[in-house]
Amino acid sequence: MFIHTHPYEPFIPEGTTKLIVGTLPPPRFTTGDLNDKDVDFCYGSSNGLLWPVLDRIFQLGLRYETTEAAAMQRKQFLLSKNIGVCDIVQSCKRDKVDASDLGMQEVILRDLIGYLKKHKTIDTLIFTGGNSKNGPEYFFRKHLKTYGIPLTVVSDIVPRIHRFQLGRASKKQGNNRYIKTVSLTAPSGAANRSIGSLPLYKMLKKENPNFNTLDFRVMQYREFF
Repeated sequence: MFIHTHPYEPFIPEGTTKLIVGTLPPPRFTTGDLNDKDVDFCYGSSNGLLWPVLDRIFQLGLRYETTEAAAMQRKQFLLSKNIGVCDIVQSCKRDKVDASDLGMQEVILRDLIGYLKKHKTIDTLIFTGGNSKNGPEYFFRKHLKTYGIPLTVVSDIVPRIHRFQLGRASKKQGNNRYIKTVSLTAPSGAANRSIGSLPLYKMLKKENPNFNTLDFRVMQYREFF
């Protein structure tokens, strides 16, 4: 049994307004067996698509290599946009050493609500995946239940949007604090099939045969970043 522990502490700078929430990076990030194109930071897998998508949206000119400079590029971007990263899974056990969400067992979740209470400027959670079993939204829903907090639908069209109430905001604001959640299409190759089945993607692909799943993510993510 492999114990898969998250290798990174939450990255939540002061003033963070948006928080990216996933599950766990591939096991090689836990064991330290990174390849030459991995970046030793959140979402740094050479197979992942989050940074390539953000790279295209913001024209960041990112390096894709296992260097401190590559990691620093990503941290500086997040700081400049008031974006943090706090994956919801702290650890799990696996029979098979792979990155499958479904393969996670005996999952231990991070106290995401605790982080939100501490960082009062956060108003949006961006899930890198939806409500399928062991996805970030799926775990967050379970986490909310332990606090007795309901999640309300705002839009049920992909990418799905919800919101929840988290206590009262500051006295200056004088109203309740609401936090929005957005469930983006996962930035992994495994999600390409689900993208291909979406009516919107089919329509755009028909209009432009060169349109691909990365283009679709760029289009979708741009609105929320």
